Amino acid sequence: MIAQGAERAAHHHRIGVEHLPNALRGLAPPEQAHMHQHMQHSGKPAIGLHRIPFRNNSCYAILTDPHMCNIYCYTIKELRCTALGYPIWRGTALPPLFRHPEKSPMKETILQTRTIKMSLLEAGHGPLVVLCHGFPETKRAWRHQIAALAQAGYRAVAPDLRGYGQSEAPEGAEHYSVIHAVGDLVALLDALGEQQAVIVGHDWGATIAWQAALMRPDRFRAVVALSVPMMGQPPVPPSRIFPQNENALFYTLYFQNPEGAEAEFGRDPRQTLRKLIFAASGEAGPRLPGDATPNPFGMVSRSSGLLATLPDPARLPDWLPGAEFDALAQAFEASGFTGGLNYYRNLDRNWELQQAYAGATVTPPALFLIGTRDSGLAMPGMDQIIAAMPALVPDLRGSHLVEGAGHWLQQERPAEVSALILDFLRQLPDR
Repeated sequence: MIAQGAERAAHHHRIGVEHLPNALRGLAPPEQAHMHQHMQHSGKPAIGLHRIPFRNNSCYAILTDPHMCNIYCYTIKELRCTALGYPIWRGTALPPLFRHPEKSPMKETILQTRTIKMSLLEAGHGPLVVLCHGFPETKRAWRHQIAALAQAGYRAVAPDLRGYGQSEAPEGAEHYSVIHAVGDLVALLDALGEQQAVIVGHDWGATIAWQAALMRPDRFRAVVALSVPMMGQPPVPPSRIFPQNENALFYTLYFQNPEGAEAEFGRDPRQTLRKLIFAASGEAGPRLPGDATPNPFGMVSRSSGLLATLPDPARLPDWLPGAEFDALAQAFEASGFTGGLNYYRNLDRNWELQQAYAGATVTPPALFLIGTRDSGLAMPGMDQIIAAMPALVPDLRGSHLVEGAGHWLQQERPAEVSALILDFLRQLPDR
């Protein structure tokens, strides 16, 4: 029987216990004699053996030092498990990776797939989770979730999408349709040697994630979307729906013109990113009707452009450290904004290509998250679109509002978003 203090400690640290990697699944319980023998040899006071359920199997751990709740995993022969980022981990307490997820050994690699060369940020071993960023972001937008997923026993892979960062950027807007984007992800799974993945996306990455789950449910077994809900096919091309007048036009239409958005954004990429990021963040304001919270995703003046109407913050939000902003700015200084803007230039073409899927539903299990201060919620009809999602996504397991968060949800509320994703993943059947 575990002492009451250790039980409390185990409960307090239950996330650390639940996030033990897949390598610990199915361990046989050690014999009591062997357990005490090892503890005497190690000099650690044995409080007792605790059976920890893990998915459909179980692992066993010895709790020592209830104040620190160090966890010792024991097999009959020796303490050993394959831990994330470590070839073989032998004995002692949880490795630093599990105590400090922010120090997870993420690695950046370049992978040649059959469609494009892709730059990846990845960590961990286990079932594959692919994370797709939005605009204007890169794979590093998922740094917090990569660490949390790796800690929890998943293989987390975040690519720079085509046209972004160090990934290949084909010339010509015609190469940036949603069909190309989904094809890149299927090719990525093949290059990684994986048959299936859970697909997670934010902003444009959410649109791509929804379409990947719709088109290839055999390859994408579940989907998590942040900020952009699944939407049905409109009766006419999007360009005929977006508002415009003689003085202003909707931002998606503004992004169509290289002489507009490209020229404006490219003059000072750092200022562009500062303004866009702040204006779409929760820190910009509550986005109540008439409160003048800046909105980069609304109407754009034909004469002055987008950035002139957005404040240039004296400092960036605390959730975006200077080093991370520098990495983001350097990526766009090197690549420019053309690749990201090319996705917007395919909205009408996507509408044509997706006619083959008209009336189809997203069949894999799904989760949707959006911040209460996301500028997308200010778009007319967005609340009805979100409410109507169950008809398009029959296995929608949750639609969560994250209080106070803006558009950059996974960076603004990393712990909450990671916890919601992990809770969803634990509901899925083992592969």
